[in-house]
This record gives sequence, structure tokens and C-alpha cells, in this order.
Amino acid sequence: MQSPAGVDGGPRLRHDRCRLPVLPAGRADLTQEVNQANLIIYGTLSNAKRDPAEFGNGTTDMTVDMVVKDHDFLKGKKSVTLPRYVPGDPKTPMKYLVFCEVVNGKLDPYRGEAVTPDSKIAEYLKGAIAVRDKDAVNRLNYFFGWLDAAENLIAMDAFMEFAAADYKEVAAIAPKLDAKVIAKWLTDPNTPASRYGFYGSLLGHCGNKEEHGALLRKLLEDPNKRFASGIDGMMAGHVMLDPKAGWEFIRKQLADDKQEFLVRYAALRAVRFFWDYRRDLVSPEQCVQALELLLPQADIADLPIDDLRRWGRWEQTEAILRLYNEKSHKVPIVKRSILRFALSAPKDSATAAAFLKERRAEDPERVAEVEQLLELERSTAKPDAPEAKKDSAVKQP
Repeated sequence: MQSPAGVDGGPRLRHDRCRLPVLPAGRADLTQEVNQANLIIYGTLSNAKRDPAEFGNGTTDMTVDMVVKDHDFLKGKKSVTLPRYVPGDPKTPMKYLVFCEVVNGKLDPYRGEAVTPDSKIAEYLKGAIAVRDKDAVNRLNYFFGWLDAAENLIAMDAFMEFAAADYKEVAAIAPKLDAKVIAKWLTDPNTPASRYGFYGSLLGHCGNKEEHGALLRKLLEDPNKRFASGIDGMMAGHVMLDPKAGWEFIRKQLADDKQEFLVRYAALRAVRFFWDYRRDLVSPEQCVQALELLLPQADIADLPIDDLRRWGRWEQTEAILRLYNEKSHKVPIVKRSILRFALSAPKDSATAAAFLKERRAEDPERVAEVEQLLELERSTAKPDAPEAKKDSAVKQP
């Protein structure tokens, strides 16, 4: 997903710098810098003067229309002089949002965003700062109101606030959202394809089976939407609104080896979501049974094998190890995943022990390499990673 930095264009002054399924990890750098900046001001630039001694350097005056984030440096001032040469275009008047550090009493502007005079960016960021320390429901409710902002810079930043939130936080507010608004976004041809899954999963929390469940099913069956980013979120939302029909739909996608890889992979991601967060709707056993449907499919088998290993589903040992000598599964990545599964199995597993004995006899170097990779994976794994959750993990609403 594209970073919001510089979406609206304009010269830069200087810049050297946890969730629902389908949302990208991380945060928008705009929000990060709001937290880091000492001073953020919004206004009009004028009187740009170039330093004749050094090309690119100079000064520019700025009339402050709004103080987004205040600092003692600005006390009593309605204008400042930026130690940067930022010439404007008289044919295209712009406003500027400027992020500054204050070092030893001197202003150091390090980022500037040029926006149109009717921009809401300053209003948006001022509000974002106001809700920064509030509870998740109030904070995310504020950003929900900006998701369809006309300015991409704002809409993307609001979207990334949801991306940075933990699923518990999103699940706390999602049932309170306006399902009609979300459904409208889903049917709007101007909605970015990358938002379908996010909106679909939100709708799953606040919609109804008859109207919104049917809408998600229609979108999932639309050939123009099937390969959009995030269809796993629409699948998950469908299950939330119509558990039986929604789960049958996911299983159907998984079982069809003629189905496009991206669709089966999206269904797999939806299964992972229910394993990690919504065991109140889909049991661990149902998740395992769903992944079993992918094991015979060599082009994707490595993924469910790795999931079953991380989930500790050792009852699948015999079925998985049997695939190692299947002609269809003699693909390096699949064979490695099977080896990882065997090496991770309980020490008292006779089936795994016999399998590893054969593998070490025929290719000891390969086994040693996979063992090293496994050890690296364990050493870098986060303690709270979803893969580390046990079957007894707390069910989240």
C-alpha cells in the first residue's frame, strides 16, 4: 500500500527519517511524525529568498493560519521565518503543513506538505492529537469519520490508524459503526480495491445477515472483485453475518484445486483469522479440517503444513509426512515444510522419528539446513505472535 507521504505533491523541506485481517502492518509516517514533532503549523508561505552564497538554501516567511501542535517557541507569534528556501507558484496558490523541531531555541523545519487552500489536513491532525490519549473506541471512532475523506493523505492516515490497532480495539468499536455507511463504501466504484477486505470485515461486526451478508456474498462472487486485495476480510465478514453459509463458502474455495491460487490463499487467511481471534464462531477443529482440504494441492500445501505445525496439530503427522514421497509434492518448498513439521513434532512421535531417520540417511545436509532455519525462526519469534497461541487462548468478541 502506498505511503501517504507526499501524496498531494509540493516541495519537501527535509525528510530523513497491532489487528483486523487484510490490514497492512505498521503506521502511516504522517501520524508518527505528529507524535515526534515539537511544533506543527499550517499556513501560507511567502517572501522566499535564496541564499546567494549557497544554492538551495535561504529563508521563507510563513503566516500561521492554525497551530496544529503548539510549542513555547511560537508564543505570541502569528508568523515565522523558516530557514529554508521554498518558492511558491503564483499560478497555483497552496497552503503548507510544516513539521518542526526546536533545537536550542531555533526552528528546524524538517517536513512540509503542500495542500490546496481548502484542505482539511490541519483540522484532521488537530483532532487526531486531541483523541491521542483517549480509549480505543473514542480514538478509532474519530478516525472512522475520516476514512472517506476527499484528500488521500487524510483518508490513508485514518486507514492506517485502524491498521495499527489491535483486533480487540477494532472489535470494540466495529459493532457501533454505521453499517449503511460501510455498505455504501463497498458498493462505491471509487473505493480503492485495497479497502474491500477492511470494510467487509467491519461490516461483519455491525451488519445484518439478510442485507449485508447477501451484499458480501454478491461481492465475493463478482469476478471483478475476486482477486482484489483483502477478499479474506470479506470472507471473514460473511462468516460473521451468516456463519453456516459463510464457512461453507470458504471451504468450497479451499477444496477447489482449479480455483485461482489467490482466492484459495485468501480463504486460508480467513481461516487463520478465525483461529487467532474468533473461536466463538469457528472452532479450532473446523479450522484444522479446512486446512486439510489444501494438503493435496501441491501449489499451496506448504502454507497449511506450516500453519498446522505452528498450531501444534500433531494428529496430522502421518497425513503430512505421507506427502513427502508423493510425486505431485516433490517441490522443494513443500518438502521443506514437511521436514519442518517432522522436526517440530513431539520427541515421542514414532512416526516422525522414523521419517527423520530416513531423511537423515538420504540427505543429512538438507535436514541440518532445515534444523538451522527452524532454530532461527524460534529465536526471532515474538512471544505474543498468533502462532504461539494455544487452543485455550481467550476468545475475543
